[in-house]
Amino acid sequence: MDPKYSRCWSASKKESWKNILLLAYQSLGVVYGDLSISPLYVFKSTFAEDIHHSETNEEIFGTLSFVFWTLTLVTLFKYVFIVLRADDNGEGGTFALYSLICRHAKVSLLPNRQVADEALSTYKMEHPPEEKSSSRVKLLLEKHKSLHTALLILVLLGTCMVIGDGVLTPAISVFSAVSGLELYMSKEQHEYAVIPITCFILVCLFALQHYGTHRVGFLFAPVVLVWLLCISSLGVYNIFRWNPYVYKALSPYYMFKFLKKTGKSGWMSLGGILLCITGSEAMFADLGHFSYDAIQIAFTFLVYPALILAYMGQAAYLSEHHDASSQISFYISVPEHVRWPVIIIAILASVVGSQAIISGTFSIINQSQSLGCFPRVKVVHTSDKIHGQIYIPEINWMLMILCIAVTIGFRDVKHMGNASGLAVMAVMLVTTCLTSLVIILCWHKPPILALSFLVFFGSIELLYFSASVIKFLEGAWLPILLALFLVTIMFVWHYTTIKKYEYDLHNKVSLEWLLALGPSLGISRVPGIGIVFTDLTSGIPANFSRFVTNLPAFHRILVFVCIKSVPVPYVPPAERYLVGRVGPSAHRSYRCIVRYGYRDVHQDVDSFESELVDKLANFIRYNWSQSPVNSDPVNEEGGSQSSDCRLAVIGVMAPDFDIEESMQPESVSVSFPTVHSVSDVIEMENVGVVERRVRFAVDESKFDSDSEFEVAFAADAQLQEELQELYEAQQAGTAFILGHSHVKAKQGSSILKRLAINFGYNFLRRNCRGADVALKVPPVSLLEVGMVYVV
Repeated sequence: MDPKYSRCWSASKKESWKNILLLAYQSLGVVYGDLSISPLYVFKSTFAEDIHHSETNEEIFGTLSFVFWTLTLVTLFKYVFIVLRADDNGEGGTFALYSLICRHAKVSLLPNRQVADEALSTYKMEHPPEEKSSSRVKLLLEKHKSLHTALLILVLLGTCMVIGDGVLTPAISVFSAVSGLELYMSKEQHEYAVIPITCFILVCLFALQHYGTHRVGFLFAPVVLVWLLCISSLGVYNIFRWNPYVYKALSPYYMFKFLKKTGKSGWMSLGGILLCITGSEAMFADLGHFSYDAIQIAFTFLVYPALILAYMGQAAYLSEHHDASSQISFYISVPEHVRWPVIIIAILASVVGSQAIISGTFSIINQSQSLGCFPRVKVVHTSDKIHGQIYIPEINWMLMILCIAVTIGFRDVKHMGNASGLAVMAVMLVTTCLTSLVIILCWHKPPILALSFLVFFGSIELLYFSASVIKFLEGAWLPILLALFLVTIMFVWHYTTIKKYEYDLHNKVSLEWLLALGPSLGISRVPGIGIVFTDLTSGIPANFSRFVTNLPAFHRILVFVCIKSVPVPYVPPAERYLVGRVGPSAHRSYRCIVRYGYRDVHQDVDSFESELVDKLANFIRYNWSQSPVNSDPVNEEGGSQSSDCRLAVIGVMAPDFDIEESMQPESVSVSFPTVHSVSDVIEMENVGVVERRVRFAVDESKFDSDSEFEVAFAADAQLQEELQELYEAQQAGTAFILGHSHVKAKQGSSILKRLAINFGYNFLRRNCRGADVALKVPPVSLLEVGMVYVV
């Protein structure tokens, strides 16, 4: 789907019913592939060992009642009617909830926030903060730094469980689909046939990932639609053929009866029942590709009834076939004359469901990487037309190896189900906790409402989670171990990244030092453009001072470039570049901040150098048009100031407009007066209230169409001179200056910190993609400056 239709900030009119129904149909293959194949293994996993199917049918009816109410309460009520409304500009998922919370409360650990970010069109707040009073929850969260860290760890834990689900879902779904062959083989043949066939399908599935799902994606929705019609038809057939009164088992009474009879064994069997909601999180995670109405319609009117009928049909068949208690599976309830076609459709549906979770894993790792929570990996965008379809080679092959290892190691649905169930419930618990915070902080609802949501749905999910944890030795250890490993990697990377930023912030060089550099100190300016990459959004980075110290020369045009992520899903291209001067215009030094959202495509232009030069040229024209006599910043007393505190949004915009806001910037040291533009302030510590004005640049064509502006630009010799120097420097060549860092812990640091930084972080840094590769820097133009960070 084209991204312009998938983002709510670009959609100005309500979708027609035709488009909604089309999106609902398309969502079947992407959103509901995993959820729709759960009937393959729910009953088999539930009756694996803990409970047995008896003549009274109390176990099978109790299981059906649990399945019905779990699907109804958790998937229908919680996700479809509540959680889906907690979207971030139309985007869903764990990071969308975290992004919403960070925008409404100062709980983000990312240190490079600016006041200018809040002027982004996607930085909208559905319910503006209350001016009179803030909730106690918000004040408590903002006050304690430890709660900020705890919130991030909670988000990372949910992210890691999604990745764990990406390992387990393909294994259990394909294995369950292929296990239908057991009805045509002996036990010995089955053991030696099903595992190799499952592994072969998994290898083919992962090997085809680099082609992108858009090539075969048109088959996904029809496959899932045929599968849903198939299982619902089989359900209706089994209900009328074997037990038309099975609908009585939908009563909650059978749940209590089930637990009363089975006791502890029944509680432990809940680890299999919870698999009926596997894939529910995908409705929220994939919200950005569709719409709320489309996903709601598809689930409410097709997926939900089909699943209920499928489970009722299986229960109706089993209620009349007690001799099959030792071989409970989906396929025994399928009439023999249609069993082969159903097996084929099931295998295709399991592949579609696996594809959805694999793509989701790629997406969430890319989001983690953009927020500095994951080592840099190669991200390949497989479709120019469909936004968000990505492929990560390293992660793809790791997932394939782990999936095959799980299949060969566990060899049965029971252990796979225990592992998958725990991962699913952990993700749901994280979503429940974050949504309860959204209810208070973003929707400004009474805390009692958020507490009711947390207690009601949290207690249901904790019940299932406890049933999964108790089976730690029977497969549930895998997602826990995998999550701990990934959380450790992500937290170490994020923690060290922040410490590096703080080191740069406290060791940055003053602007006066830069302006003092000249022939008197033996420093010369050479032709060309020098692009200095830095994480700082103000000040001169220490790596540039080291560069000048060792090589006493720098380029005639100097540009400090900061590529940063902001807590929004997308930054419109017209608002991506913040450009300003560093020092007076004669110094020819500039600052450019390139902003991306957590779902944006980084470096989405063919030539960053050409794009940057165009933005600089537009800024120069805009800057001189605002102050034709003197383009240097002017303070309140009318004098010229040299600090780099004016930034303008450069892009194709509507007629320019001003936004007056009274913000509370957080900075280590702030001495900038109020100016008529976006102030370049780093937020670190509370220092007081400073007013800022945001001024957006206008479309360059507006100047071209206005003869007065053309005359003004043409007559200004200084403007022409500055533009000419810029283009001459571009012709002379561009050098990209990057810091090559080595990080080590301070003396006296704890053993844990030394291990994490000296060994853990540096090992990850050496084995992940370098900054030059991630930024697509030409090797012939690269200059690396060695830096040792002591944090």
